[in-house]
Amino acid sequence: MNTGPKETRPWHIALETAVASVPHPPSTPYAEMMRHGTMSAGLYMPSRVDDQKPHDQDEVYVIMRGYGELVRGQERARFEPGDMLMVPAGMEHRFDKFTDDLTVWVMFWGPQGGEGTAGG
Repeated sequence: MNTGPKETRPWHIALETAVASVPHPPSTPYAEMMRHGTMSAGLYMPSRVDDQKPHDQDEVYVIMRGYGELVRGQERARFEPGDMLMVPAGMEHRFDKFTDDLTVWVMFWGPQGGEGTAGG
């Protein structure tokens, strides 16, 4: 008998299934795929401009497709498929100079305000 916490989304999802679930602009190009406890995970596919705002939870991005740069506070880093990027809760950030096929898994977790300081 399973007495653990109940998952609110599937525990397995293929990338192509997730891609088909992401709304196209003008809607926010993000779709949540999983949620468990404080963790939520989804797929983000920005188009031309990334105008996201800082988030209330810490987050990790895993680049699946595309190339570009992540601007994180005063830092800037190039990324490519397979890279993982972390942004603390509350930190200004955005994708910049990215290719049209940018496809990113996003995982949020932890308490509101994040687990550490915004300085990383």
